[in-house]
Amino acid sequence: MQAMPDQIVARIERLGERKNLSGIFSRIAPAAQDRHGAIGRNSGRDNLALTKDLGPTSFRVGGLKAAANRGHNHRYLCGEYACLCGEWALDSVHMTRRVKPRTYIHEQPGWPGFRWDHARIPSLLVDVRHRQGRLIGRMEGLGFQLRAEAVLQSLTEEVVKSSEIEGEKLDRDQVRSSIARRLGIDIGGLLPADRDVEGVVEMMLDATQRYDQALTGRRLFDWHAALFPTGRSGMAKINVGAWRDDKTGPMQVVSGPMGKERVHYEAPTAERVRPEMKRFLDWFEKDNSTDLVVKAGVAHLWFVTIHPFDDGNGRIARAIADMVLARSERSPQRFYSMSAQIRQERKAYYDILEDTQKGDLDITHWLEWFLDCLGRAFDRAETILAAVLDKARFWERFAGVEFNERQRGIVNRLLNGFEGKLTSSKWAKLAKCSQDTALRDIENLIKMGVLTRDAAGGRSTSYSLARLK
Repeated sequence: MQAMPDQIVARIERLGERKNLSGIFSRIAPAAQDRHGAIGRNSGRDNLALTKDLGPTSFRVGGLKAAANRGHNHRYLCGEYACLCGEWALDSVHMTRRVKPRTYIHEQPGWPGFRWDHARIPSLLVDVRHRQGRLIGRMEGLGFQLRAEAVLQSLTEEVVKSSEIEGEKLDRDQVRSSIARRLGIDIGGLLPADRDVEGVVEMMLDATQRYDQALTGRRLFDWHAALFPTGRSGMAKINVGAWRDDKTGPMQVVSGPMGKERVHYEAPTAERVRPEMKRFLDWFEKDNSTDLVVKAGVAHLWFVTIHPFDDGNGRIARAIADMVLARSERSPQRFYSMSAQIRQERKAYYDILEDTQKGDLDITHWLEWFLDCLGRAFDRAETILAAVLDKARFWERFAGVEFNERQRGIVNRLLNGFEGKLTSSKWAKLAKCSQDTALRDIENLIKMGVLTRDAAGGRSTSYSLARLK
């Protein structure tokens, strides 16, 4: 193992006066220093390490990067201070080791010259394209009303599940009402939607209904602003409708509790975002050599790798993929939800993204996963089609039954995929009526054969739609 030179370095143990560094050195201690002037040790306490070097001072306060000496990228590794250029560091038990440099896909020579196995991908593509055409053919064979209902179901799934992937739960009924209102679909009893719901719906519909319009930086800014109408992500203020600037530190995808975070990925620096996005958008609009289904997978990966915004990159990446898939079908009508399938396979999704972003420019495995997932989304669409047909048969069966407005609204919720069990108290809350009124509505529907009581009785009595014979 190569020996490290000993240097005399100043370590400030206390920072009572952070703005005045002179005169508060508590002691001078020997410590290891790499040849770039980076301090090789940090106790993990709130301290400041100064290098003794001819160049600009490099320091770090409380684990937050304050400057990088000579352009080197320094950060904590296992709670210690290290130089990511591959030089020396001290670990938590004060033993020297060499830090292995981490290379992400965007740091590879030749980036973004993606490549893939032209023997494996085309065979998958033929199968996916066949299933795509068969599904669209079946859906277009439906009548206008049923087709509109299928589109409404699919878009609702897409919006709800894309947000769920990022840990955000939207009100399904609000999403459905917002989409129906914007598409002019009559579903009766439209609900007002929150601003965050309206923003996600607006972005998704712009991507799919105007799929043939050019994707530009301005359009992406509008999508981003729609996702964050308050200018905040949770409690944190973010740049909205603009590329990130990394003023709060590098853009990283992390997991784990504070102090024990695991970095899964680090995006290109903010200085690279503008030229990277120009290159991406030029390719997106000008490349005609790539099959559009494959292009959807490449675009998804490429955009989320650049990670150009402070937040919302995953949702926008999936909207971009949906836009390309709509181009591949030359239709704004969506009959399946890629995000719903990704949500079901979320761990595999994040795993394959991380593996690809830490790999080289061969993205064969990512495209294989993307195409397989798309095929499973087509299979899932059969469930949507079955639900649409069941709903049509239901209303045909009870065409002669007179429903009041409350009953019709709740029954439609059950038909659209009500989550949980329907009880009289939930009925009263949803219909905004008294408990007695809710019980009368329910009893009336039971007599007409619309509802049945579930097995459990007493205070936990719940109700379900009767099965059609």
